Amino acid sequence: MLRNERPPRRFVAPGRLACQALVVAATIWLAPRAHAASGDAPAASPPQKLRSPDGRIEIAVKAGDRLTYDVAFEGKPLLSGATLAMDVDHQMLGVAPRIERALRTSVDRKLEPAVRQKAAVLVDSYNQLRVVFAGHFAVAFRAYDQGIAYRFETSLPQATVKVYQEEATFAFAATGDTGVYYPQEDSFFSHNERKFARQRIGALTPLALASIPAVVESPAGPKIAIAESDVEDYPGLWLRGTGGPALTATFPPYPLEEKALNDRNIKVTRVADYIAETRGTRTFPWRVLGVAPADKDLVASTLVYLLESPSRVADTSWIRPGKVAWDWWNALNLKGVDFQPGVNNKTYEHYIDFASRHGIEYVILDEGWYHPGNLLKSVPAIDIPALVAYGKKKNVGVILWVIWKTFDEQFQPALELFSSWGVKGVKVDFMQRDDQPVMRFYFRVCEALAKRKMLVDFHGGIRPALLTRTWPNLISTEGVQGLEHMKWSNASDPEHNLSLPFTRMFLGPMDYTPGAMLNATAKAFHVSFNEPMSLGTRCQQLAMYVVFESPLQMLADSPTHYEHEPEAMEFLGPVPSVWDETRVLDGAIGRFIIVARRHGQDWYLAAMTDWTPRSGDIPLTFLGAGDYQMTAWEDGPDAATRASDYRKTTTAVTRAAHVKMQLGPGGGWVARIRPARATK
Repeated sequence: MLRNERPPRRFVAPGRLACQALVVAATIWLAPRAHAASGDAPAASPPQKLRSPDGRIEIAVKAGDRLTYDVAFEGKPLLSGATLAMDVDHQMLGVAPRIERALRTSVDRKLEPAVRQKAAVLVDSYNQLRVVFAGHFAVAFRAYDQGIAYRFETSLPQATVKVYQEEATFAFAATGDTGVYYPQEDSFFSHNERKFARQRIGALTPLALASIPAVVESPAGPKIAIAESDVEDYPGLWLRGTGGPALTATFPPYPLEEKALNDRNIKVTRVADYIAETRGTRTFPWRVLGVAPADKDLVASTLVYLLESPSRVADTSWIRPGKVAWDWWNALNLKGVDFQPGVNNKTYEHYIDFASRHGIEYVILDEGWYHPGNLLKSVPAIDIPALVAYGKKKNVGVILWVIWKTFDEQFQPALELFSSWGVKGVKVDFMQRDDQPVMRFYFRVCEALAKRKMLVDFHGGIRPALLTRTWPNLISTEGVQGLEHMKWSNASDPEHNLSLPFTRMFLGPMDYTPGAMLNATAKAFHVSFNEPMSLGTRCQQLAMYVVFESPLQMLADSPTHYEHEPEAMEFLGPVPSVWDETRVLDGAIGRFIIVARRHGQDWYLAAMTDWTPRSGDIPLTFLGAGDYQMTAWEDGPDAATRASDYRKTTTAVTRAAHVKMQLGPGGGWVARIRPARATK
């Protein structure tokens, strides 16, 4: 645990999960209910109850005047009278519902992700209640040990329907003073790069719009993360306040007209009175409530991933996670070279050389390599085929950045050109929307690039984070207030950084783009667009590579700065971007976190703190038997005044050892722990 002036916190190592595969189904046929007399609501049926496999979470589904549900944790209420309904072709599904039958299913199986965001093996264990209603629809409820989810299903006779609205009111068993970490937005047109500021839930009016996830504190103890999963051919879920202890769903309407302010800002100027036009027979997105008894459980959760549709990429053997030497954040600043740095082949050959020396898998050509509005025409100083060939000799792949709208308009010729060049992936930016047509765009890009064995990295939106199981070539996503904000503000400070693992990362991979080598205290920080710096210590930046999940992890700073920090590169070169095992040892949202992750036989242990200095004593009981060598990078004695101060140490350890951590303000601590025989 990490200590400061507060009482020490204890962590409990997660127990081993059941690994036995089991699927059991039983149908419960209910006697047909009499139709209500005209103008009368149907009589309420007894609640249908569903428990999580460990029995701690219970859902009670009620079909009276409205379809509602309650959620309890260890007998204590979390939600009470939460409502759900859909207006499909002006047929109100969930209003005066009549149950026809229910099906209960239990599943316990193992999944092996194609891209190991958290672990090589995930346990997918849940109990499901699928309630079929008169009117050609059903609702499936699932209870996991990690939380609950539900989704609508329709089997309507119409081939195509319009969804005018979906109601989801998350009514918490709380008060208006209950806290919520709420990523408040100005409008549906957004990059989804917000702070997760703690607010009183009762202070949030219907004008208080937010993206997801919102994390709600509960008087019963757990925190509850509101999210969604498996969003296809449908707009993204947003939230509004109600002025009380509830949040309610809202969705961007279907766009009818757009206006291009420039190549990257495509605003909707006229909308329909519906949110989606879709198939009459389909399943709809999961509405997800993650239940976290301890804050660290938010970080460990795999609930969103488990609820995504299985992979649609048959052969995933070509998908290569890794790290990326990135050009834009550091403004292509190079020192000591015999050419003019900029958007030209000599500069990118230098980046490729740097990446090759340190085992970094990719370089990105960000903004500037093509003529605005025309992906088919490179600027004169850039020769993509020559760079791809140069990188191939050095075992470094090339990824290209594009504006989404330009890519959409030149889709087929751009795909053919990129494929002929041999680029390894495309970074697609500036969507800033998740209405139904843009969600379709995400799927179209992922499918087309998968066919060509190319990676996708979406920036400029949060929803692609919910699709990475379905499209494993979707290797990372942004939708986070990351390091780039330090080029124009002091927004991404340590307190914000310490909120992200518990909030934004609940959804999936998070392309924060860490790696700043110019580090500053709050007093020393200043904004510089062309020579940016980070707030917090050098070791906090290093620790992000273990704490923040991104199978395509950026090295945001200049090769010049990295080469001047050889001890930092001894960590940044080898650190993996995917993991065989994750153990979140302790943490508190917005305050601190301690994570251990395994890749092969090597363990990586990391800690981060807000502006409060902390110390810790961490047992290494997660290690296997035998002797290990631990190389640690820790805040130096002067880190409180000179944030770049750090020191590297190497010690022999076993699983009986304890690690003494000392973190400065805005600090971090990270170690690579290898079997001793592997270091000889």
